[in-house]
Amino acid sequence: MGSGITGGWVAKELCERGLKVMVLDRGKKIVAGEDYSDLLSPWELENFDQLPEAEAAERYGRITEAIGLRSYLRNSNKHFFGREDESPYEVASDSGFARVQAYSSGGKSLVWSRHTYRFGEIDFEANKADGIGEDWPLRYEDLRPWYERVEKFAGISGSVENLPQLPDSIFQPPFELNCAEKVLKQKVEARFPHRRVIPARCAHLTKPTAEQLELGRGKCQIRNQCHRGCSFGAYFSSVSATLPAAEKTGRLEQREYAIVHSLEYDPTSRRVTGVRVIDARDRSRSVMQAPIVFLCASTVATTVILLNSTSERYPEGLGNDSRQLGLNLMDHVGGARATGRLPGMEDRYYSGRRPVGYYVPRYRNFLEGGSGFSRGF
Repeated sequence: MGSGITGGWVAKELCERGLKVMVLDRGKKIVAGEDYSDLLSPWELENFDQLPEAEAAERYGRITEAIGLRSYLRNSNKHFFGREDESPYEVASDSGFARVQAYSSGGKSLVWSRHTYRFGEIDFEANKADGIGEDWPLRYEDLRPWYERVEKFAGISGSVENLPQLPDSIFQPPFELNCAEKVLKQKVEARFPHRRVIPARCAHLTKPTAEQLELGRGKCQIRNQCHRGCSFGAYFSSVSATLPAAEKTGRLEQREYAIVHSLEYDPTSRRVTGVRVIDARDRSRSVMQAPIVFLCASTVATTVILLNSTSERYPEGLGNDSRQLGLNLMDHVGGARATGRLPGMEDRYYSGRRPVGYYVPRYRNFLEGGSGFSRGF
């Protein structure tokens, strides 16, 4: 259920191992190129691609109010997002929380920011070192080969820095810092020996491999039209990478407008045996059975499905003996923005519009002291 980043990877891996896979998505099946508008000129887009205010307020209210998403949701990509009036939710008035819903195939892999960093040993050991929470059951070296496997397929651009707090990935060439960022880097690193300014690491192809080219992916054109879909397949998404790889096997089937209501549980075998599906177009109901079921419907939607999956054995939701289901959730995080002006260099410019900027790896409570808090940022 769901073909976002996780669901797409599951489909790819299972199909390549000989299994037949059915992927269910709540929304429309996105076809690369056909459902994108990145090759259109601004004057070819309705209302210069601005979402009408009334429509934005009625259908996408909280998303348009969120700082990190205000400029991202456009008329040309609204079909990548789920409508809030069709899936309403309540939050505390002072929470500031906005749930990004993406029901089409590809899910939030079409709308993520694509910054891609490894966790390091410092991250896996933090709970134990700080005495907070539970110790991780694995360490960085356990995941290193899996990081490499994913990075080689997805394609990550970045620079090799040999920093202990930020392990290097398998990189394609980085996007060069512009002239102002190079000045910032020089000033910061001269004044603060433990702080680094480096090119941000992102899932954009800068030197595609043969495998990536075979899937129809190409080099990033640094056009800054990522929010409208990428006809070049340069940024990693399920639509550009994992689903095409699964389709190549001939063992993938995708079903659109399939709302998964709940899971069927067999008390005898103590296993999930199928899913209950509602057709989003005519509301007809059906049950699809399978020996293996992967629930990859996002943080909130996955939780809702599990809570709906009640039975005599699990009256409060599948696996919910602890009554923790629905609590302590961690959804995808956004971020803050800051801009500034650097005087000088009026005679210099840069080519293209990169998908990322620069990155300052952690230094607090690691290479430098903290400021009354644990860990770092």
